[in-house]
Amino acid sequence: MSVRDLAWQTIRARKAGFVGAFLAVLCGTAVVAACGILMESGISSGVPTQRYAGASVVVGGHQTVKPPDVAAIESQQVTEQPPLAASAANRISGLPGVRAAIGEVSFPADVITESGPVTGKPSFGHNWAASALAPFTLRAGAPPSAPDEVVLDAELASRAGVSIGGRVKIATTGGPVSYRVSGIGAGFSRQSTVYFSDARAGALFGRPGQVSAIGVLAENGTDPGDLADRIEETLGAKQVSVTSGGERSTVEFRDVGQTRTILIGISGSFGGTVLMVTVFVVTGTLALAIGQRRREFALLRAIAATPKQIRKLIGVETTLVAAIAAALGSAAGIAVAQGLRSAFAAIGVVPTDFALTIGPLPLVAAFLLGLGAARVGAWAAGRRPSKISPVEALGEAAVERRELGKARVFTGGVFVALGVGASTVPLFVRSEDAGALSGVSALLLVVGLALLGPKVVALAVRLIAGPLSRVSRVGGYLAAANTRANTRRMAAAVTPLMLAVGFAITNFFSQATTTAALQEETRLATTADQVLTSTTGRLSPEVAEAARRVPGVAAATSVVRTTIFITRAEGDGKAVEKKPAQGLDGAQARGPLDFGAVQGNFADLSRDTVALSASEASWLDKKIGDPVEFFFADGAPANLRLVATYERDFAFGDFVLPAALAREHTTDRMDSSVLVRLAPGGEGAAAGLRGLAGQYPGLTVGGKEAVQSADRGDASVQFWVNLVAIGVILAYIAISVGNTLVMTTAQRRREFALLRLVGTTRGQVRRMMRAEAFVVTGIAIVVGSLIPVLPLAVLSIGFTGSPVPAGPIGVYLGIIGAAALLGLLSLAVSTRLGLRARPIDAIGLRE
Repeated sequence: MSVRDLAWQTIRARKAGFVGAFLAVLCGTAVVAACGILMESGISSGVPTQRYAGASVVVGGHQTVKPPDVAAIESQQVTEQPPLAASAANRISGLPGVRAAIGEVSFPADVITESGPVTGKPSFGHNWAASALAPFTLRAGAPPSAPDEVVLDAELASRAGVSIGGRVKIATTGGPVSYRVSGIGAGFSRQSTVYFSDARAGALFGRPGQVSAIGVLAENGTDPGDLADRIEETLGAKQVSVTSGGERSTVEFRDVGQTRTILIGISGSFGGTVLMVTVFVVTGTLALAIGQRRREFALLRAIAATPKQIRKLIGVETTLVAAIAAALGSAAGIAVAQGLRSAFAAIGVVPTDFALTIGPLPLVAAFLLGLGAARVGAWAAGRRPSKISPVEALGEAAVERRELGKARVFTGGVFVALGVGASTVPLFVRSEDAGALSGVSALLLVVGLALLGPKVVALAVRLIAGPLSRVSRVGGYLAAANTRANTRRMAAAVTPLMLAVGFAITNFFSQATTTAALQEETRLATTADQVLTSTTGRLSPEVAEAARRVPGVAAATSVVRTTIFITRAEGDGKAVEKKPAQGLDGAQARGPLDFGAVQGNFADLSRDTVALSASEASWLDKKIGDPVEFFFADGAPANLRLVATYERDFAFGDFVLPAALAREHTTDRMDSSVLVRLAPGGEGAAAGLRGLAGQYPGLTVGGKEAVQSADRGDASVQFWVNLVAIGVILAYIAISVGNTLVMTTAQRRREFALLRLVGTTRGQVRRMMRAEAFVVTGIAIVVGSLIPVLPLAVLSIGFTGSPVPAGPIGVYLGIIGAAALLGLLSLAVSTRLGLRARPIDAIGLRE
């Protein structure tokens, strides 16, 4: 009989024993496959193009930040649309197969009614010549020919209540201007559209000699891919982004490129954590399943089976079960990926119309990783059974081995040391990445303690066995005796529940602490009395200057929220890192804002200068007057002079730019908000600020809490992203918890039968198991709650100065309550099932 035939016979005879491993591999593979699908979608997916639907090829500014010494895989997607030279259209027009090359300009254009800006979809203005790229067809009227004429899409015209020949106010980068509606045409689903005459659109775009993109109309019979290659060769791949097919939407829609970057980042970090947890859970489940077959392996060793044969048998069994589970899990990963996409769309991380790419590569990779995790688990779990000597085999089969191997103890100690070391990072590095390390450190501590599990459980059992035996004369005594004698079995039940508790507590409260530190520092840093925002989410740059002219206003600064990119060393190479940044009016900023300890002079923050946080300046080894090199949000390189450093990096980020300079490198060229500080006795200025709403419709005036709300927006999205990811991992861990607890109880059917045959009643057995359930859940909750203490305390000290992490106590109570309920129910249900068989029948069952 071959090893494979013997493995199949064993699987058929021990179906219940392999169910746990099957479920662990299936669920883990499904989550890994979902992460792979999200990553592939981040690389190649998007939404259908709309304004460029009629163009065969779309040329935009270079969409990635990739310095010459950085590998492509380490580059970053730009966060703002980079412009490109309008003259490129002339070069493209002369290429074979090109019928026309049309430059398009795009800029904010909000239609204003008596009740304020028309909201619902973002609204943008374009030049009429670019309407041929859609193509945008007129339903009625004529194209705009005069500077004061526009064409609206039908939906926008309906919401604005205007028709052909009517007048409509439109605000671009300044106050609203009246235009005549010359035509109405079909619209687009993702944006509202206003077409201006070509000359007027170019003036409103405000970037002479540049365009947002160039759409290329091909001659009949021309292959778009070949044409794109010719254009790329002509213009240079490092200068522009040439797209065709589905890639055209990355130039049209800024959020598509950002979404793809976000999905790659989420799936990479999330997938790595899931894979680590999967290997850990699968290994633990297989170790438990193999450990339940001690008598079988002892007998095989006694009849001369070699260690290699036993390891091969375990490997073949695991491969057969894991292959089926991994195949089903890969297919189930499609549903998990769709669920994650829907969850991310609901919290605003990805567009609702962003489609997933479901190809074979992520499914095959997940299958191989799931199978590999199972083989690793089988190798680790099969080492000890394969080494039992024939003489000791049967004796060891009857008694649980007490000591741990030296390699396991050493490995567990290494993981604990790594976890402790990682938890100290927030004391030295104050950033969100450092906060994320708290979750990693807790996971390392859990893995380390799991490897040392029998020792940890034995210590806990010694502390509670005495009181437990006195709780109930029979049930408590039996539970205490069982926990003393079977610390390995107890550790197998405790570990996944401990992992769930520690993982959930650490990740929730580390995020809560980071968010609380951000909010508190923002509160301390904001000395503004009034904050000006807009219902459209963007303010004209004129608003800040208008606010300064209001009597009673001491200072008013524009706030332009943006990002920058820096290169950093990573191993033997370099990578591009994205960082948040703000644009401020240097001469005005010290009034509405408190930067903490400042070196240099913020009043010098203008044009080609920059201010850095003290920690970033130290990291980059920069002093006042030194040049600072980085890349703007649209990918343009920068070399600015350092004029000031500041302390409060959580509130302002690591880079503060002149508002005008930051604005130049954003797509909209608008402000995010305006912060206003009133002069002493200038309380009446609030009324004057509210009066600006007549000049700039949609403008709102609020208190300083509006700044914190804006900051909480990004933090809130990140919080929910992490919560969704953590929820999926916890759901997998919860399945493994129930799985493990059921397996540990199911193996005790003969034990239950023996207790029944010597006179123990069903009620006494249930009380014994109830007591053991309280011990298991109690140890898991206590140890799981202690694991995050060090990472969270260090994180809180580093970020807030207090050792107590932020977050509601109700969440902690909910976590431990859910863990207790899961543990107690799993053991109660499996105990009831184990007692269903008659003792005389169960006593003859094989172990």
